[in-house]
Amino acid sequence: MSEGAGEVTAQSAAPVRRGAVAFIFITILLDMLALGVIMPILPKLIESFVDNDTAHAARIFGLFGTAWALMQFVFSPLLGALSDRFGRRPVVLLSNFGLAADYVLMALAPSLVWLFVGRVISGITSASISTAFAYIADITPPERRAAVFGRIGAAFGAGFILGPALGGLLGDIDPRLPFWASATLSFANALYGLFVLPESLAPDKRAPFRWRSASPVGALRLLRSNAMLAALSVVNFIAQVAHVVLPSTFVLYATYRYGWDSKTVGLTLAMVGICAMVVQGLAIGPIVRVLGERNALLLGLCCGALGFLVLGAAPTGPLSWIGIPILALWGISGAASQALMTRLVAPDQQGQLQGATASVQSVSQLVGPFLFTLTFSYFIGVSAPLHLPGAPFLLAAMLMVVCVAIAVRTLGATKTAS
Repeated sequence: MSEGAGEVTAQSAAPVRRGAVAFIFITILLDMLALGVIMPILPKLIESFVDNDTAHAARIFGLFGTAWALMQFVFSPLLGALSDRFGRRPVVLLSNFGLAADYVLMALAPSLVWLFVGRVISGITSASISTAFAYIADITPPERRAAVFGRIGAAFGAGFILGPALGGLLGDIDPRLPFWASATLSFANALYGLFVLPESLAPDKRAPFRWRSASPVGALRLLRSNAMLAALSVVNFIAQVAHVVLPSTFVLYATYRYGWDSKTVGLTLAMVGICAMVVQGLAIGPIVRVLGERNALLLGLCCGALGFLVLGAAPTGPLSWIGIPILALWGISGAASQALMTRLVAPDQQGQLQGATASVQSVSQLVGPFLFTLTFSYFIGVSAPLHLPGAPFLLAAMLMVVCVAIAVRTLGATKTAS
């Protein structure tokens, strides 16, 4: 195909791309809204089943998070392979209907066992995010993917603006009400996709289903095909582990150290969402253009380390809020890293790259909940050498420093070699 023909094709497809991106933005927004609604209340619901023992609840919450991540690790590559065979649309719809059923089950759960079953089901069906990014890779040319990923990332922040605030308000009325709200949002999301979400993967582009590529090990092979890709994957893995400190311990930490109620926790998480949305939607593009992808990656990682340090060391709640905008700048590194990684694989490997990245994230979510909840439980327990509730966030800051060191070495060596 000539260059002129390619430009004509791209121009004619642009309206379809923009419409599809809008569909995916709303899908992710509703997913994050449903997820954010239960964030302020799930740890407290677990506490209610263990006589309000915070240390015991932290251990159980960590187990729940690890089980969810294990299901993601096992089933994400399988659902990714199914999306390559049957298309992205049915996988997204299956995920959303599954999440709606999961939230109904958790709303009715009479015991911790049923809550645990609900989290397992959620882990199996929560593939819509990684599949959505594969959808974007299907419909967006390589040179524009970083910008589109940044805009889609703003949906995460928008969901966390309204979700936790709504969850905190509903949780004050009834601790089960946020789960019913999440079930409604997920079901509405599924109906939305059922009627308006187009398929992104043409039948002639679909791959036959192979069990080898559907396994977690098979999905990770791509990340070892290039030295820089492998190093960036390690950085992403460690950074994702550090990120798990927020969903796994923040609610318990803020409640324990600062005495916040569900409403305050929800509004604080909404502040996190606002800052993240501003960075994802407005700051990433200009910063990457000025600094370049490599320097933007390093800046974002440094901001992540500093933000976690402030959260872990702040003696009062208002002081901890200083760390939120700093931590939000960490989002720059994610977009820069994705842009760098997409340049290292062929156009027909973008979907595989998203699946492999999702597998790495699943492993981090498998490790992180235990790591941080056990750290929190230990340092607020009677056997700790010192009382240090902020220990999980200080540990996350140390992990981010390790990410900075690896990135400096990798990017510096690559620049020298080039």
